Amino acid sequence: MKLNRVRIILVEPAGPLNVGSVARVMKNMGLEELWLVNPKCDRKSEAAQLMAVHGGDVLESAKEAATLPEALVGCQRAIATTSRKRDIPIKQDPPRIGIPWLLEEGVTSALIFGPEDRGLNNIELNYAQRFISIPANPKYPSLNLAQAVAICCYELYQFTMSKEDGIGERPEGRRETEGSLEEAAIGNQQPLPSLTAPTTENTLPPLPIPHSSFPISPTSETASLDVLEAYVQHLEAVLLKIGYLYPHTANSRIEKLRRILHRATPTPEEVKMLRGILRQTEWALQFLPRSLIDGK
Repeated sequence: MKLNRVRIILVEPAGPLNVGSVARVMKNMGLEELWLVNPKCDRKSEAAQLMAVHGGDVLESAKEAATLPEALVGCQRAIATTSRKRDIPIKQDPPRIGIPWLLEEGVTSALIFGPEDRGLNNIELNYAQRFISIPANPKYPSLNLAQAVAICCYELYQFTMSKEDGIGERPEGRRETEGSLEEAAIGNQQPLPSLTAPTTENTLPPLPIPHSSFPISPTSETASLDVLEAYVQHLEAVLLKIGYLYPHTANSRIEKLRRILHRATPTPEEVKMLRGILRQTEWALQFLPRSLIDGK
């Protein structure tokens, strides 16, 4: 089952009741791998164990990490849940549209949730390639952490079961106009839009669902997120050295470059080549005469 390659990552969870409830719903929906990033509560507490009920094994086997990048090591795809508006236009899909992208054959992926009191901040959102937002009553759109996880885990399970039962694939994003599972499910209405999705003309185009004409390299060859992040950090250091970046503007520009890299989905060999270029640039800066570097 593809669900055993999906990580549920909770960043700085504060409530043991929420953590226990997440473990329970993961057990209900066939997910096994729970990660806690810098948790603010004890997952082994009595309160967490009571809420987990028969999901105690998920709670017991949960992994803890000091940082989000550490929890993402080995993952090739990651989706963050958010309703946060950002300076860079991003597309926020509802779970039913966005989540199937995590279930490509052979891919290790992650679904990231933020702390109960603030959600994911902009730095944490940088580590995801795509984003989902759960449509809700605009008068009170804020969901409890465990409720949000339950909705997303349900969609993961339903999509996996529909594939195994031969029902068919999800539609290719919101551009699908007929014959989609979403239309059948809601009486031929248009799929629900994200309440917080940007609507400006600069909004990124709809992102297709797996098994469509998605223009990426074979997923088994896609570099993992930790490898990509190491390259981004190296790139930032070199660009600061050559004066392309300045400390006070580096974060916003690197965020844009990171988005380009995520869309490109390079292979490990391609990332090695890109890092080789950076190493050669560093060597040239250190050893070549300035006149040669300037082309004089």
